[in-house]
Amino acid sequence: MAKNSAKDIEVKAFATHHVITQPNPLRKVLRRVEEKDMDDPIGRAEQALAGLSGEFKSWMTTEVNRLSTAYVAIRNDGFSKERRDELFHAAHDIKGDAATFGFPAAAGVAESLCRIIEHAPDLEKVPAELFTHHINAILAIVHENTRLDSISVSAELSRRLRKVADDYLTDVNRDRPEHLEVILAPSIVPVE
Repeated sequence: MAKNSAKDIEVKAFATHHVITQPNPLRKVLRRVEEKDMDDPIGRAEQALAGLSGEFKSWMTTEVNRLSTAYVAIRNDGFSKERRDELFHAAHDIKGDAATFGFPAAAGVAESLCRIIEHAPDLEKVPAELFTHHINAILAIVHENTRLDSISVSAELSRRLRKVADDYLTDVNRDRPEHLEVILAPSIVPVE
């Protein structure tokens, strides 16, 4: 890139400072477009999502099956690093995908499950029902999330499971202040 000559640079002197302004070299490569030819990338993205939306349910079903399979392996063979990681990653993927795929309440439940996996000091001591309720809730939300009444039930279920999980984590981490601080910090849970 060619350097600007001294005559291209403008210096304004003030009592306490100087403002140096140089020409913007990007102006030379900027192309003006007629308003009728303007591209709408957001509109194109929304169209693409609408075209894919028919696949969302099957994609979520695949993710839920992965979560369910990971938990069945844990129930049958106990926790190992690999099985723990698979359960966490499956829940984390649901947490990230659920809102985009039209299942925001499942995202909240998956986040709660991730918090349990991440912050419980000993996963073997976590009541099996806590895992089972989270996984069954995700299954129910994904399979029954078609009516308005089920959506409000899903949101309430998500809130309640989060509270139970937080209460459990607060209790088991009372002697671990570094974890307790994270658990007690507010987080945004999408549950609409």
